[in-house]
Amino acid sequence: MADLREENSLGGRVRRYARVSTSMSGLAARLAGEKYLGLKLERGKHAADLKSALGGLKGPLMKVAQILATIPEALPPEYADELRQLQANAPAMGWPFVKRRMAAELGRDWQSRFERFDREAAAAASLGQVHKAVDHDGRLLACKLQYPDMQSAVEADLKQLRLVFSVFESYDKAISTKQIHAEISERLREELDYEREARHTQLYADILAGEPDVHVPTVAPDLSTKRLLTTTWLDGKPIMGFTKADIEIRNQLAYNMFRAWYVPLYYYGIIHGDPHLGNYTVRPDLGINLLDFGCVRVFPAPFVGGVISLYRALQRDDTELAVHAYETWGFRNLSKELIEVLNIWARFLYGPILEDRTRTIGETNNGVYGRETAQRVHLRLKDVGGVEVPREFVFMDRAALGLGSVFIHLAAEVNWYRLFNELIEDFDAEKLSARQAEMLHKHHLAGLTAELAPDDDDPDDQRTAA
Repeated sequence: MADLREENSLGGRVRRYARVSTSMSGLAARLAGEKYLGLKLERGKHAADLKSALGGLKGPLMKVAQILATIPEALPPEYADELRQLQANAPAMGWPFVKRRMAAELGRDWQSRFERFDREAAAAASLGQVHKAVDHDGRLLACKLQYPDMQSAVEADLKQLRLVFSVFESYDKAISTKQIHAEISERLREELDYEREARHTQLYADILAGEPDVHVPTVAPDLSTKRLLTTTWLDGKPIMGFTKADIEIRNQLAYNMFRAWYVPLYYYGIIHGDPHLGNYTVRPDLGINLLDFGCVRVFPAPFVGGVISLYRALQRDDTELAVHAYETWGFRNLSKELIEVLNIWARFLYGPILEDRTRTIGETNNGVYGRETAQRVHLRLKDVGGVEVPREFVFMDRAALGLGSVFIHLAAEVNWYRLFNELIEDFDAEKLSARQAEMLHKHHLAGLTAELAPDDDDPDDQRTAA
C-alpha cells in the first residue's frame, strides 16, 4: 500500500493528476475520433481504464466520480457503470500518520483526552477516515479525521472535473454541465469544513427530534476542530442486509427513510444531499441512524413551493403551473418542446406519489434508478437544443434517485401518495421560511439559503438553454 505521505506530497499529487490528465486526454482524442472521423470507440474498455486511474486516487475526485455515477446521463452509461464500482473505502492512514494528524488537531497530549482510541480505522473514504474511541465518561465515539492537504486536493480535482465535463460536452450537448460543476464544487468545499458539518449535525438533531424512528449522533465539541469531527457512535446494520426481510420490516424501514429525508425538506427547506449506503444504518428496533452531514443543501421556500406546484401541475395536467414551477427553479428559455421533455422526467420522479394506492417504486435498469427514462429524456433534449439544469437540482435529484434505489432494493410496498400528501398538507411558504430562518440562526448557519434567480446582468451566472 502506497504511503499517504508520498501520495499527498506535491510530487505525489502531480503524479496522480498527471495519470488522470493523460487518461482524460486520451478519452478526448478517442471521442473526437469517433465523432469526426467515424472511428469506433471501445467505450467499455476505455471506461474500465478510466476507473482504474481514478480508483488509485486518495481524494475527492473519487468521490466526485461516485456522485456522477448516481446521476443518470451525467456520463455515458459505459462510464457510469464503471465509476459506480469505485469503492468508498480507500486505504486508511497508518497509525504513525494518525498520531501526527491528531496531535495537529488536539495537541500533543491528545491521547490523554480519550479512555481508548482505536489504532485501526473503522472506515476510510475519499476525504477522511473514522476511528472508534471511548471518552472518560464511557461514551463510544466516532472520530472522523480529515486527510492532510485536502483543500489543495479538492481544488486540483475540481479542475480535473471541469476537464471531464468539457470532454463530454464537446461530444454531446444535450445537458450543459456548468451549473452541475458549480454545485458540486461548492458542496465539496463545504465538506472540508468539519466545524460546519458539526453545526449541520446539531441542526439535523434539532429538526428530527420529533421523529422517534430517526436518530442523529451527538457532537462532542471539545473533541472537534475544523479537520476533526467527533460524535457519539451509533450502532446499526447496513440496510441492504434487510432486502430479504419480511415485508412489514421492509415497509417500516422505507417509511423511516422517507421521514428522515423529507421531513427536513418540506418543513424546513433543508435536505441531506448524500444518500450513500454508508450514511444510514438500521437499529435493532428498525429505527434509522442518519450519518455524515457534510453535504447539506438549504433551499429557499419558493424552491420547495415549486416542488409542490409541479406536483399539482402533473395532477391537473396544468402546463401553465408547470412552467411557473420550472421558472421558479431557474429554468430559462422554456419552449413548448422543452417543457414536454422536462415533464417526461417529472412524471417519472413524481410517478409513485401521483397514484393513491399501495405500490412499489419501480425497477432499476442495470442498477441505476431512472436510467431508461433518463436516456429517453437525453435523446429528446438533443433534439430540442439542450438545457442547462439549475444547480439546485444536482443534489436534489441525487437524493430522490438514491432513495428511490433503496426503496426498490427493499421492494417496499407503500402508499407513497398518502405519505407525501401528509407531509405537504399544511404547507405554507411563509411559515417554512420563518421556521428555516429561526433554525439556521439557532445553529449559526444563517445566510446559507441559496438565491434561485440568477442576476440577469451577470454573464457568468446565466441559466439559459445550452
